[in-house]
Amino acid sequence: MDANPPPSFPIRKMFQSLPGSCVLGVAAWSMVVTLQAANWPQFRGVDGASVGTGEPPIVFGPATNVAWHVATSQGNSSPVLWGDKIFLTGFANGRFVTTCLNKRGDRLWEQSVGPSKTVEPTHRLATPAAPTPVTDGEAVYCYFGSFGILAYDLNGHELWRRELPAPVVEFGTSASPILAAGWVILIRDQDDGSHLVALNPKNGDIAWKKDRPEFRRSFATPFVWKHDGVEELIVPGSIQLKSYNATNGTENWTVTGTSRVATSTPTAGGGMLFNASWNVGGDADSRVSMEPFATFAKAHDANADGKLVPDEIPDGPVKQRFTQMDLNKDGIVTEVEWEEMRRMFAQAGNSVMAIRPGGHGDVTATHLAWKTTRSLPYVSSPLFYQGHLYTMKNGGLASCYDPVTGKPFYQDERVGVGSDFYSSAVGAAGRIYITAQNGTVIVLEAGETFHVLARNNLGEEAFATPAIVDGTIYLRSANTLWAFRSPGTD
Repeated sequence: MDANPPPSFPIRKMFQSLPGSCVLGVAAWSMVVTLQAANWPQFRGVDGASVGTGEPPIVFGPATNVAWHVATSQGNSSPVLWGDKIFLTGFANGRFVTTCLNKRGDRLWEQSVGPSKTVEPTHRLATPAAPTPVTDGEAVYCYFGSFGILAYDLNGHELWRRELPAPVVEFGTSASPILAAGWVILIRDQDDGSHLVALNPKNGDIAWKKDRPEFRRSFATPFVWKHDGVEELIVPGSIQLKSYNATNGTENWTVTGTSRVATSTPTAGGGMLFNASWNVGGDADSRVSMEPFATFAKAHDANADGKLVPDEIPDGPVKQRFTQMDLNKDGIVTEVEWEEMRRMFAQAGNSVMAIRPGGHGDVTATHLAWKTTRSLPYVSSPLFYQGHLYTMKNGGLASCYDPVTGKPFYQDERVGVGSDFYSSAVGAAGRIYITAQNGTVIVLEAGETFHVLARNNLGEEAFATPAIVDGTIYLRSANTLWAFRSPGTD
């Protein structure tokens, strides 16, 4: 399904040609479409497409085109919107916080829960409130790795909660919940016990659960690929990208050879699916190799007990990933754990790829339309917008591709901000908005020619993906939620 809206429909002309009895129904349909367009219900907005509405400003910052700003609790999650309400999660005073504001920045309500267990460890750049909430207009569903998932109605009353064990991974939780086939979908890939689960949005009951024992840690949010009258639940993971039937969790197809750890979310457009994946050890010129356990242990297993501890592994990329090999976190790497990591390093691949629909089973050789191994983003997700595919590599290197052939219109163009990019791009009004870690929002002109329109400095770091609704940019930085809009924008 194309991420862009269809061409504008001549409503007035249609009204003139309709019988009077039909006009009211068409007007109601038009109102529903308008209301849907005004929402940003999940990570990366409507359908996860990351396409905004209205005419947002090009130039903005702490002193320019600011509608309002409010202080926030700690968190890397993004804002979501439904109607006049904005929802944001955070972590403060040892509690997980959900805040609701209106579009004027007024705080309407705030709820918090305390962890019933130790708060999970996180990456030095992450927080215990990294997943973005999701809403269906009836409730908002908030996922915290160290707690589980909660549902509040839009007035802040708790509807249900399902406490879950914290994922077994030292870098914390990042993947956001989404809605698919009427369920709340969570991916919980981790070093031990990976699974995909669907919850009933009415009560939190488990509708289905799919174990994924072959997968390890992942931080990527799933994506619903709508095409040809079907919906596929696309889930990135270690080494593989999988498609599921969201209704019951059955598998459709698999693409192998993706990165060792999934960190970005797929997107779709022009009838194809696009996935970007990069991680250490997956490039041809920097692949990490490991000896078979028996060979390595013969030289380094000092006490010959058939197990390895950190002191028995020489310094280097393998030792740096000891905790990833140690799946059950008992401080020891067994032969099974060693061989699993060796397999992953050998099979990992880094690329931006395009996948054709219609496959079943392993479609790596049959449905891969194209791929490129140059200028790969790390966490920032690819964007399909107005018939082009865009990516942003760490260091501020932008690329634009023909989505059909993979031909680069431009590649590795420097945006003038040498920073990492954890936020994902958003397309709106013929422009691309993407936020660097250092707090600079780059605005690019959409299209086949590279052109930086603005570099807007927020004055503090930023990791969250903005929401752009009706010409207003809702953007979370380290300590602040901003609303930027041009004068005269409602």
